[in-house]
Amino acid sequence: MIRYPFLKEGAAIGATAPSSGVDKSLHGLIREASRRLEEAGFQVIAGDTVWTQTKAKSAPAKIRAAEFNRMLRDDAIDLIVPPWGGELLIEILEHLDFENMPEKWILGYSDISLLLLAVTLKTGLATAHGTSLADLRGEYSDETTAMWRTVLSTAAGESVIQHSSAKFQKEWNHAAPSPCVYHLTEPTEWKTVSGSQAVLKGRLLGGCVDVIRHVIGTPFGDVRRFQREQIGGEPILWYLENCELNTADLRRSLVQMKLAGWFDHTSGLMFGRSSANRPIEDYTAEDIYRELAEELQIPVIYDIDCGHVPPQVTLINGAYAEVEVENGQGKVTQYFRP
Repeated sequence: MIRYPFLKEGAAIGATAPSSGVDKSLHGLIREASRRLEEAGFQVIAGDTVWTQTKAKSAPAKIRAAEFNRMLRDDAIDLIVPPWGGELLIEILEHLDFENMPEKWILGYSDISLLLLAVTLKTGLATAHGTSLADLRGEYSDETTAMWRTVLSTAAGESVIQHSSAKFQKEWNHAAPSPCVYHLTEPTEWKTVSGSQAVLKGRLLGGCVDVIRHVIGTPFGDVRRFQREQIGGEPILWYLENCELNTADLRRSLVQMKLAGWFDHTSGLMFGRSSANRPIEDYTAEDIYRELAEELQIPVIYDIDCGHVPPQVTLINGAYAEVEVENGQGKVTQYFRP
């Protein structure tokens, strides 16, 4: 049974860094994001870990975990949003209080997607894959990113619809900041392996392949138990994205997921756009997608709005989703079913 938090008006946002914190030279990004959110009616409560970064993490694992656990238990905090991703989130999993997880949204992506997946698999608490705190510092958010508030304000038992973006950002241009943070210049096109329209349905799970693959075979990656005990055997609809893996490493990782049973009783796979899909010889990401569609006999769509090539739709781990792709455009309907 899936539990869904609810984002109320005037909510307090807890900013903590369970992976990477923010170097002193970049503190202004977080102050600006906090100011924008406070102008929108939120309160931002930043933990100590947000402001520190050393040895590829904000703080030692136990300190990061303790701050995260405190924010979870703090009734004055309604939503937890890390500043961004990082590298070593996996270190804190063994120190988290999974036995006492209140109904509180956790929002993020990249390395944070490992935290989101582990929480949903272990507890049945829905988690939100979407924007990070640093990317909310603009004068306004593009239409796709801005939907995070609508999605997180959807009540249990209700549904919410999102559409694919009109354009995406090909590359960062920090020398010329955009009022909405992203430089959206390239036409978005959601694609299918079949080349035709597709409709995928199932319970959403996913994240960044680079990091979620590392909990296969651990207590934090028990997909079979989740499917059996939390969603009554319903099929899983996976959304996945690649941050830094070349195509051979991506293929190895996906085969490992398949061999571990993560793709058993799966209704489809969705892959986000990636600038990391570097071919090995003539082996491309599109080759991988075709191979998976044939091996698993399921539909595969790709270049969706998810991950490190923004903007991205807000996807809820545990929610039941219907995803439609036609003529390069996508529609995602999420049902907050128990």
